[in-house]
Amino acid sequence: MKKNQKLFAFLGRYRGIFALVLFPAVHFYLLEAYTHNGFVQVRPWSQFFNIILYELAAWILFFLTRSVRAALLAEGICAMALGLANYYVYTFRSLPLVPWDLLSAGTAASVAGNYDFTPTPRVAAVVAAFAAVFALEWFCRLDLEKKKRRFFLLWAVLLGVGLNVFAGVLQQEDFQNRHRMYNKLFTPVFMWQVNGFALTMVMELPYLAVEKPSGYRKEEAKEILASYEPEQENAPEAEKPNIIVIMDEAFSDLGVLGDFTPSEDYMPYFHRMEEEAKSAAHMVSGSLHVSVCGGNTANTEFEFLTGNTMAFLPQGSIPYQQYIKREIPALPSYLKELGYETYAMHPYYSAGWDRDRVYPLLGFSNLEFISDYSQKRYIREYVSDETCMNKIIDTFEQKDAGKPMFLFHVTMQNHGAYGTVYDNFAPDIFVEGADSYALSTYLSLIKRTDEALETLISYFSEKTEPVMVVFFGDHQPNDTVAEPVLRQNQMSYRTLTEEQTRLRYQVPYLIWANFDLKGGVSGREGNKTDISANYLGVRVLEAAGLPLPAYQSFLKELLERLPVVSAVSDTSYGDNAAAMGQYQKLQYYQLFDGP
Repeated sequence: MKKNQKLFAFLGRYRGIFALVLFPAVHFYLLEAYTHNGFVQVRPWSQFFNIILYELAAWILFFLTRSVRAALLAEGICAMALGLANYYVYTFRSLPLVPWDLLSAGTAASVAGNYDFTPTPRVAAVVAAFAAVFALEWFCRLDLEKKKRRFFLLWAVLLGVGLNVFAGVLQQEDFQNRHRMYNKLFTPVFMWQVNGFALTMVMELPYLAVEKPSGYRKEEAKEILASYEPEQENAPEAEKPNIIVIMDEAFSDLGVLGDFTPSEDYMPYFHRMEEEAKSAAHMVSGSLHVSVCGGNTANTEFEFLTGNTMAFLPQGSIPYQQYIKREIPALPSYLKELGYETYAMHPYYSAGWDRDRVYPLLGFSNLEFISDYSQKRYIREYVSDETCMNKIIDTFEQKDAGKPMFLFHVTMQNHGAYGTVYDNFAPDIFVEGADSYALSTYLSLIKRTDEALETLISYFSEKTEPVMVVFFGDHQPNDTVAEPVLRQNQMSYRTLTEEQTRLRYQVPYLIWANFDLKGGVSGREGNKTDISANYLGVRVLEAAGLPLPAYQSFLKELLERLPVVSAVSDTSYGDNAAAMGQYQKLQYYQLFDGP
């Protein structure tokens, strides 16, 4: 009896210490439980390292607040909120949270109202478990003496230093390999699932900044570019056609994933144009390989407008928000130098992806966002593509006669989520053997886009003024939409091979003109029509018959040797390794170190 009394007395005296050891581990496993079983799926060493991270955080909070209860509740609430945020980001975007997503919080909030946040039974159970843990933590009492505040603050600082050192160790590649920590940024979902949320975030922190390429010298980059400068002497004045570019939200052909049977063709006009492009001199079509899937639209437009590639930047980073702080060379700024009037249009809020700040730095003179659209028609909660095409036509008709225009339009109609029911839109395309409202919604939206594109091209086909229309998607939809198609082809987004994964990063593109394309850019002349987004600007300038600036001349040469370079492309460059090294150095110069 006396032994039991001593044990209870001991536990009562030190229960706060026990709680500081026990509950951080509970926080870790509960955070992972939103989506998967941390006991089973997170690798053993990674479980251990995650728990150490949680323990250090709890003890730092303890010495700062001098209260076990406050420390545990603060950490637990953060874990619950971060886990919930990660769950919804993964659900809507098919990618987990990454450190630089904090920079995108404003953009995410602007579209959050259009998603369904109804919790699943699993999510509700995890939140309830967190609440039960919080109730237990409320009774964990161990308060430090106020008189020793500086002493405990010193302990907090020392533990903070220890946490920083530990994080540095976790970020070392040799250490990661020895302890079977998965460090391939190419597959972020798998990386998070086998490493755990906290450990993955720590492993990704070094990629917030972009290091100079090995052997980089500014003078060398300038010399390489100088060698590609076009000769200006006696060069004839090139005709300047109007160039209209539409990057259509989530426009893709899921047929690249495999066979499926829709109730009707979801993009009949585009499919017909693809077929005609095989023998036509006035258009070209193919697959565009992009670096994002299910979200992060801004990265595709970054690659197109600048000629840079996400292959040299941290996985999941957003250059618009992280790296573009000054004027950089880009397609609109170059065309402005050639005498073009430059327009950027987007039927949503100007602050999304910091476009209102970035577009002028890229060379756009005229910016128009949702408040500048009149007679808007909505499909679901977004401005329709039909409205966008009408806006383009109106702008063309109002421009100064004889002055060429470069217009870049990013649409919104096909933005997720796709599972919500709306009064103003009813899906009318269905897939045999797939009971998926989201897939039906998506394909039905693509059909509306297809109709709008036909209207736009029909309009410009009757104009005598030279006009080129460039149309492409920014990315495929998220896994919820794609999974039924994958499943019909014996695949699942959870188990895709690297080769299969790359199928999820292909979208169609079309270059059409009311004149024969220049520079040999047409399907019938044997050009490689499948390219990555960073080369599309080169293709556009060539097709328009315009001279190439130095950077694009370099890219044209690289395109002939390596037509696909993206964040998910094969990195075994072989004989092209030296050229890719030059590309990386030139991109660093253009983005971070140029004039």
